[in-house]
Amino acid sequence: MTTPPVGGPASEEPGATDVRDEPSRDPSPGRHADRGEPKPATAKKHGSFWRELPFLILIALVLALLIKTFLVQAFYIPSASMENTLQGGPPDKHYDRVLVNKLVYRQRDVHRGEIIVFKGPKSWQDQPEFVSHTPSNPVARFFHDIGSAVGVAAPSSKDFIKRVIAVGGDHVVCCDASGKITVNGVPLTEKYIYPGAKPSDTPFDVTVPKGRLWVMGDNRGGSADSRAHMQDHDGTVPADDVIGRAFVVVWPPSDWKTLPVPSTFHQHGLAASAIGLAPVLGGVAGALPITMIRRRSRLRRH
Repeated sequence: MTTPPVGGPASEEPGATDVRDEPSRDPSPGRHADRGEPKPATAKKHGSFWRELPFLILIALVLALLIKTFLVQAFYIPSASMENTLQGGPPDKHYDRVLVNKLVYRQRDVHRGEIIVFKGPKSWQDQPEFVSHTPSNPVARFFHDIGSAVGVAAPSSKDFIKRVIAVGGDHVVCCDASGKITVNGVPLTEKYIYPGAKPSDTPFDVTVPKGRLWVMGDNRGGSADSRAHMQDHDGTVPADDVIGRAFVVVWPPSDWKTLPVPSTFHQHGLAASAIGLAPVLGGVAGALPITMIRRRSRLRRH
């Protein structure tokens, strides 16, 4: 047998394997990695999130602005004029926040009994129920406007929230022999007004013009509503200036509730005398010419 030279390659026995050249078959990736070193992918992910955060905030603000402009807006109740339906703040109350549907009146007209937010006519703006102090600092004003848009800060003093009592064509009167307000001769049973308050201490007799509304606060003794602006279109406000319908109280949680139309506005005959005659008169006006033509035709035949 010949002895291999020192330092030379060792002879390979049949079936033997050099484990030094065998690749690792460990199926667990990173098993032998240094656990003290951060993973590059994780660090990159965190860095990407912080870079994208300002963009995500901007998108959220744009979406909130679009929703507020076209669909739904949160509205902060700034005064006590709608108590106890809506709470209007100190000294012994908190401020309710409601959601206002801004799309509904693009599909249909305003209905009696609904609570609406509207831009007050000039005479209303000259005598606001509260005064909103907008910050002079541009940065503070920016955050105040955002807060107003989402209902956490006072709105513009040009905006009002009231209940619709009568719509265009209605005859609204205060009061009948029992002290109730009547609409088209039908008395309203107003269980929603402030406890102990009268329907109105101020008498009025108004036929609401087409396209306008007669509105009142539920706290009749503390509301500067249509009664307080009789010198301006008999106190009525333009239906075109309505921002939307308040339909739910969303804050605080203890006051959460929907704001449906009271049952008194669903009385049979309430609208009949105001709009029920319109189709009849329209039908008569349309049928009269046809009747005259047929009569003349018969006379010619004879």
